[in-house]
Order: sequence, then C-alpha cells, then structure tokens
Amino acid sequence: MPSTKEIKNRIKSIRDTRKITNAMYLISSTKLRRAKNDLDTTRPYFTALQKEIKRIFRTAPNVDSKYFYPPEGSEKLKGTYGCLVISSDKGLAGAYNHNVLKKALEMIRSHTDTKLFVVGEYGRQFFVKHHIPIEESFLYPAQNPTMQRAREISVKLLERYDSGEFDKIFVIYTDMRNSLSEEAVASRLLPFHRNQFFPENDTDSHKVFEFTPSVETVLNSVIPSYITGFIYSALVDSFCSEQNARMTAMSAAGDNADKILSELNVQYNRVRQAAITREITEIASGAKAQKNNRKKR
Repeated sequence: MPSTKEIKNRIKSIRDTRKITNAMYLISSTKLRRAKNDLDTTRPYFTALQKEIKRIFRTAPNVDSKYFYPPEGSEKLKGTYGCLVISSDKGLAGAYNHNVLKKALEMIRSHTDTKLFVVGEYGRQFFVKHHIPIEESFLYPAQNPTMQRAREISVKLLERYDSGEFDKIFVIYTDMRNSLSEEAVASRLLPFHRNQFFPENDTDSHKVFEFTPSVETVLNSVIPSYITGFIYSALVDSFCSEQNARMTAMSAAGDNADKILSELNVQYNRVRQAAITREITEIASGAKAQKNNRKKR
C-alpha cells in the first residue's frame, strides 16, 4: 500500500502532465484552423487548373503525352517507382505516423524497386532505424508546408520522371476527410489515367479550342503546375490530419488523466482515513493500557 506522500507526488505529476496535454491540444487546434484556411485559399486555383486540363481533353482526347498511361495493349509499366512519403516531425499524434509508414512498407513489399523520398523527421528516423534506404530526405519542417517547398519537391520528382528513371510516382499522405475521419492513402501522381480528366458523359466535347503552338506543349506546361499543387495540397492535408490526430490523442490523454486523478483521490482519502483511524486506535489503546496500569497499582 503506497503512503499518502507517494500518492500526493503522483497526483502532482499527473496534474502537471495534464497541463501539458491541454496546452498541446490548444496549440494543435490553432494550427489546424490556420492550415485549413491556407488550404481553402489555395484550393480554388488548382481546382480551376484541373478544369482546364479537362477542357484540353474535351477538345483532344487522343493527345499523346508522357504524363499519361500508354494506350491499351502496350507493355505495362513495371520499372522503378518513386514514392513521396509525408510524415510528421514528432510523435504524440496517435496512429497518424504509423498508418502512413505502414502504407509505405506495403508498397515496398509489393514493388521492391521503389525509391523513397521522405518529408518529416519521424519518417526519416523510422526508415533509418529499419535500414531501409532513402533516396532523398527533404529537411523541411513538416509543420510548415509552403508552395515554394512543394515546387522544389515536384521539380526533383519530375526531373527523375522526365529522364525515364521513374515509371511511376506515388504520394503517400494522410487525407483528412472530416474532423472525425482521416485515412492514409497512396495516390499515384504520375502517370495519369486518361479517364481521370476525360469524363464519360461529356456535354462540352463539341466545343472547339485552339492551342498554340500545340496541345502537347500546352499540356506539358500545365502538368508541372498541377503536380506542384497536388503535392502542396498533400502537405497541407497531412499537416491538418496531424494536428487533428494530435488533438484527439491529447484529448484522450486528458480524459485518462482525469480518470486516474479521480481514482488516486479516492485512494488518497482511504489511505489518509486509515492512517487517522490507526492513530486514534493507537491513542485509545495507549490510554486504555495506562488506565489498566493505574488500576493494578
């Protein structure tokens, strides 16, 4: 049975920990609001860019581009894959990092010729610890996604793809569908399926557009901007998911701390009451013993 002093020390320790978890919860909620605002202000541009790519395919659905799958019947793409893995810089975010790294390991097992590009110190440390080679680790803070950093990542990936070193490029990140649901996904960045931009029921396919100097040139200049936007949205989406997961983890930690404190307070009162009862019993026994001694004398 622990003493009252030991219980009081543990209560104090848990209260201090609860203060930290509450502070982390508030910080994560603030960062989450800011990240959502950044995503909402930039998303319309890339949505419009995707619509323009769709317009190109409405006019020229059979355009030939290196960024799209070869026609049906051609040899399947089985070469080297490039994989961008987006993790966080630190833990204390529940299963956020675990789910992303699990997706990355599944891809490596299914296709051993995969080159890893990692964002986030947690992911880098994980792969180093498990002796999994990393092609390049971007030392940007995962908690500060910017368009410039997304552009630098996309340039490096596109250089390897354009040179023929990579046949496919994937992005593994966490998609926050809503405040209650988030999922680690492996999205193929390149090449595209043509039906990804060319809908089956297209009512505007009869419209004619002119492209200068050619539709291929226009498409090749638009795709890098689209890739940059996708990577930026993945970075911001992952950051939102990280903060949401940390809020959930810190909220659960605070609830557990309150539950433990309640149990410790009950235990402290019982130990304290037992000590008081024991002292009263000892005093009463001593007084009774003295009274008996006086009677004998």
